Amino acid sequence: MRIDTTMTAVLLLALAMVTAACGTKAKADPAAEAPPPARVEEIADVNVVKVDHPELFPLATAAARDAAPELNATGIVNADVSRTIPVISLAAGRIIEVHARLGDTVTKGQLLMRVQSADISSAYSDYQQALADEKLAHAQLERATVLYDKGAIAQKDLEVSQDTDAKARVMVQTTRARLHILGADPEHPSAIIDVKAPVSGVITDQQVAAAAGTQGLASPNPFTISDLSSVWILCDVYENNLAQVHLGEFADVRLNAYPDRVFKGRIGNISPVLDPAIRTAKVRLEMPNPGIMRFGMFVTATFHGLKKEIHAVVPASAVLHLHDRDWVYVPSGDGRFTRVAVVGGPILPGNLQEILSGLEPGQKVVANALVLQNTVEQ
Repeated sequence: MRIDTTMTAVLLLALAMVTAACGTKAKADPAAEAPPPARVEEIADVNVVKVDHPELFPLATAAARDAAPELNATGIVNADVSRTIPVISLAAGRIIEVHARLGDTVTKGQLLMRVQSADISSAYSDYQQALADEKLAHAQLERATVLYDKGAIAQKDLEVSQDTDAKARVMVQTTRARLHILGADPEHPSAIIDVKAPVSGVITDQQVAAAAGTQGLASPNPFTISDLSSVWILCDVYENNLAQVHLGEFADVRLNAYPDRVFKGRIGNISPVLDPAIRTAKVRLEMPNPGIMRFGMFVTATFHGLKKEIHAVVPASAVLHLHDRDWVYVPSGDGRFTRVAVVGGPILPGNLQEILSGLEPGQKVVANALVLQNTVEQ
């Protein structure tokens, strides 16, 4: 009896231990088995730098400058269309002589080329025949007049002679005018026609050569003469800048070949059609040629706005040119400097540079940004 009691106690004790173990496993903390939470690390701003001795980098205060907004555009020197005259030859034939070349300066009446033309020969033949017919008709009219006065012929026969004489005179005038149109001299019969310059100027286009042929109006113009005493400058202005361009205003024109000289051109036309590919409009500047502008030269035109603006001005050394952008260093305190992107303007007298945007007058900047940049990189 005592043995059974002991065995029962042992079994109960073992069952209690198993139950305790199962209960402990069921109540395990799931948070203890989860991965640790992610930690976010902040990356330092590359435009903020810190130096140990900020006093080694002197500061400059941005000054204020009243200036009108400016717009720069590139352009090309072109001939004034109203001063460009094509040289034509109405007579078809073979070119036997060429007396002018592309780029030559010619005067009005100067011989440009000579053309041997069958059209001229035919026109002279018709003219000579018309002269002979007129002479015969006039003689017949005089004889008919005498006969009519003596009553030998009827009035209708006289009227026929008068009509024939009138038609003969018309034919002479017609054939003579045709020779003038072709450029020939009725008093000097020849199959060769001289083509002369209709105006004075510069030959800006040539489409003929010796021994070549011409088909009159069906062929390209042999020469084009332009009067370059007055020129056009065609500039490309982007769509979002057209508000700064106004008809009748003047723009500063600088030639790439002579960058130190400034000329004035008046805005004569703003194209109503935009280039669909690059979204620009042609702006035409009209100006007299100072004598150094050549057809096809590149220029830079500066258009001035009407509304005045206040821009900051800093030493030119305070502007850092990096990665195709302009930067300045602004002090942030505690030995730190912040690199700020700006839009640089033109260089001013006194080794100063205008800042169009990104910096306000009165702000302080590092006077020599390149020295600070080199120090940071080292």
